[in-house]
Amino acid sequence: MTVVAAFLRRHFPRLPAATTRLFEVEPGTRVRAECHWQENPKNHPTLVMVHGLEGSSESDYLRGTAEKAWVAGFNAVRLNQRTCGGTEALAPTLYHSGLSCDIRAVVEELIERDGLPQVFTAGFSMGGNLVLKMAGEWGYAAPRELRGIAVVAPTLDLATCADAIAEPRNFLYNWRFVSRMKRRMRLKASLFPELYPMDGLGTATRAIRTIRDFDDLITARFCDFRDADDYYARSSALQFLPAIRCPTLIVVAQDDPIVPFRCFENPAIRENPCVTLLATRHGGHCAFISCEQGDERFWAEARIVEFCGNHVQRI
Repeated sequence: MTVVAAFLRRHFPRLPAATTRLFEVEPGTRVRAECHWQENPKNHPTLVMVHGLEGSSESDYLRGTAEKAWVAGFNAVRLNQRTCGGTEALAPTLYHSGLSCDIRAVVEELIERDGLPQVFTAGFSMGGNLVLKMAGEWGYAAPRELRGIAVVAPTLDLATCADAIAEPRNFLYNWRFVSRMKRRMRLKASLFPELYPMDGLGTATRAIRTIRDFDDLITARFCDFRDADDYYARSSALQFLPAIRCPTLIVVAQDDPIVPFRCFENPAIRENPCVTLLATRHGGHCAFISCEQGDERFWAEARIVEFCGNHVQRI
């Protein structure tokens, strides 16, 4: 199901044209979003969506969720993580699974500058880790305008997920992710040679065979982590789950090849009354292709919009 979802051609006829917007998430670093605004944005709830590893605002699962949200009356914001979606030149730094501060900055700007009264966030895979981490870091201090979050197949235990992708049965996923990450790193080095010197970097890149290799040799080196283990320990959302205080939906599949289901058997999920775990027997990784037609065809996307709709405060 994971493979089928990745290569299935999809169309989004009900999603209107987007307005591009740049958010400065820290000095000198901007991220780009594709925004679908209702006629009077302040009179509608807003859903901010974050893609997964090596995805972008153009990922089908983001466009599919945006279309469903738009039809349900939401403003829909499809966010690129820094350097993703062709935005490498907008940020001198690399993106990684600990940058929940970027999502937080976008949400705060939408609330404070745009005056949007009801904001929801949704994340897929790596984006799910970022959204959960943000909510946990905020805890009781979360803005009242943040009404809820919904995530699909979040990589909330980064070390476990990195090791799962490296398993022989997942060679296709490993090859796809690693080849794209190495290609992006070469592009980044060409844009910012003073930050990413190619002498030695080329040899390191050739030695990379797994995501853990990449995080050891690249992410840790350029993002101020000691090594991959330090990066995973500090950036995994699992440790922040007990502090989440806004309504949260986690959608997972027990047959996910990338995020082992044991990650979601942690008491931190079960014991937090704000967190709802929706676990299906099948669904793959961020796929959840249903036998139904229409909006239920991509089942997890429909659950996100349904969950957010149930937590909209009617004014």
